[in-house]
Amino acid sequence: MYRHGLGDCLLVRLPHATAADGWFNVMIDCGLLLGTPDAAARMTRVVEDVAAETGGRLDLLAVTHEHWDHVSGFIQARDAFRKIEVGAVWAAWTENEDDTAVQALKDGRRKALAALQSSSTRLRTMGADGAAGEVDGLLAFFGIGAGPDGSPFAAAGGSTPEALRTALTLGKELRYCRPSDPPFQPEGADWRIYVLGPPRDAVLLKKSDPSKRTPETYPLAAAAEGLVTALGADEDAGRPFNRAWAIPMARTRELEFFQRTYHAEAEAWRSIDEDWLGTTTELALKLDSDTNNTSLVLAIELPAATPEGEPEVLLFAADAQVGNWLSWQDLTWTVDGRTVTGPDLLKRTTLYKVGHHGSHNATLREKGLELMDGLRVALIPVDEAIAKKKRWNQMPRASIIERLNAMVPGAVLRSDEDAADQPWLTKDALYYEVTL
Repeated sequence: MYRHGLGDCLLVRLPHATAADGWFNVMIDCGLLLGTPDAAARMTRVVEDVAAETGGRLDLLAVTHEHWDHVSGFIQARDAFRKIEVGAVWAAWTENEDDTAVQALKDGRRKALAALQSSSTRLRTMGADGAAGEVDGLLAFFGIGAGPDGSPFAAAGGSTPEALRTALTLGKELRYCRPSDPPFQPEGADWRIYVLGPPRDAVLLKKSDPSKRTPETYPLAAAAEGLVTALGADEDAGRPFNRAWAIPMARTRELEFFQRTYHAEAEAWRSIDEDWLGTTTELALKLDSDTNNTSLVLAIELPAATPEGEPEVLLFAADAQVGNWLSWQDLTWTVDGRTVTGPDLLKRTTLYKVGHHGSHNATLREKGLELMDGLRVALIPVDEAIAKKKRWNQMPRASIIERLNAMVPGAVLRSDEDAADQPWLTKDALYYEVTL
């Protein structure tokens, strides 16, 4: 697990009898949150280390989803990637734009992003800097930042979709993965890779948080769609006067006439100026969660350590949220005459890459972490200081950290903290290396 900041980049080396050096190299994501200092230099150091560690060969590159903190390195470290030969690239089925369902999904995402960028600017114009800051923080996951005046700008060097497209072209072959796919086992390997998510079920794909009263509710759907429509419309449509005659809202607060009338405290109840933007932050959260839920989730099954034991599992959940996790409950494969299920893989998980930097809705409880009876190591790529600057004060979630520490004391590895010495752990300023 690389320790380059708030973002995912993991290198997994699996024994492979037919490989020249005896290893099958898997890289999962390569990104860093927008706004991190020296981001390009950090990502270049990471990719150069990957090249050195693997001898310049990646057998498999897994790109989990379209968020800047998972894909930025494919642009930022473009030159370093030229030194690496990539075999296969895997992405989730939700990135296959030949799929009509994906076309609709991505079109809705593009419209929502455009609406949110517009709303951020307007919120600042109205003096709602706090709400604008929350929106900007979530837009950072899509590679969109805010300038000194609050105006949105794309990340230097390219956009999140461009970074994703760059990653998908790096390999000799491209595969869009579905949970219905059979497990992958190359010749000469005694391990397998299962695809757990994202689900094809549209309801589960949009389920970000658990619901106590109903199996699924959509409290944001109507408001969010209305906001996208409103912000995407022609701003001058329906105006009684030309924009040239309009007075910016912030300016009216400085003028005596408006202070005495429009902004008078006794008349405040009449104002609806900012009400129509009240769902902006909710829309940003929903868009972020929906994208997280499209995460490609991989479970690597290793052979049993002893003849009496069961095969162990390494779980890489990316940023999968509630619906993605719930969908694993119904997954079933038949392998070598035995039945393997989603819950079975969770029960045998010994290493868990914690979902979405330890966020509250990216690790299920009873149908997730509590199933992991044999857990030995937890990896959390996170930078709490950077998260707090973005107003994410629960990243990572304290209750999740507390539970993990109780389950595997001394084996919860946060990229932003110094870990305890362990015989199976190699510590470096750039990475933590776990040997199983």
